[in-house]
Amino acid sequence: MHRLRSAVAWVTTILVVLLGFIYVTVVWIFTAPFDRGRYHAGRAFRQLAVATVTLNPLWHFETDGEGPDNPRLPYVAVSNHESYADIFLISHFPWEMKWLSKDTIFKIPVMGWMMRMAGDIPILRGKKESVVSALAGCRDRLSKRTSVMIFPEGTRSKTEELLPFKDGAFKLAIEAGAPILPIAVAGTRNCMAAGSFAFRRARAKARVLAPIPTTGLTKADVAALRDRTREVIDAARRELQRELAEEGARAG
Repeated sequence: MHRLRSAVAWVTTILVVLLGFIYVTVVWIFTAPFDRGRYHAGRAFRQLAVATVTLNPLWHFETDGEGPDNPRLPYVAVSNHESYADIFLISHFPWEMKWLSKDTIFKIPVMGWMMRMAGDIPILRGKKESVVSALAGCRDRLSKRTSVMIFPEGTRSKTEELLPFKDGAFKLAIEAGAPILPIAVAGTRNCMAAGSFAFRRARAKARVLAPIPTTGLTKADVAALRDRTREVIDAARRELQRELAEEGARAG
């Protein structure tokens, strides 16, 4: 039964991607002339992630916390990173953010095409010119009043502990005068079986936390801002882990 449900999840995911490509393309065509930040095309793309989770019989995702009063402020959103499922989970928040993602994902047919229509930003880690280009892309999106979403760990943590946060997102926020929007996630590590592409039954939560202002900060404040953000995300994700464990115990 579990294998059947995993197969159903994969079939529905593929169908959502293929049919969603038509939807995102139509939205992009009709909004591109006046939507320089590709806000609407991005929202359409994120809705596909929500639909995928809704149709997945093995995943139960929740989000909470008080979202930003004005998501077009914009923000530099940062989150801990447990698995690919983080993307599906965070996409449930009802505002648009442009994702900084590995360039290899942009090379996937259909998926990569939609990411480009949505205005997401590719990066090839370890290549200085790619990093410079990606940060320029982030500044461009912020200048168009659209938030950006970055995983400051740089890669998925393979353990329960957070990896060190890199400076890039925090330098960007200070330079752009944009607040940091911390997001904590928990439970997504269990969404896929280790070493395979099989879906697993999992509950996951994401919580948006209070924005951290950057007004008046300089490059000298990057480390303090980075560490403060990491602390609040770490505390929140541990609380989410406790909540998920209690819910699991009640469910038996």
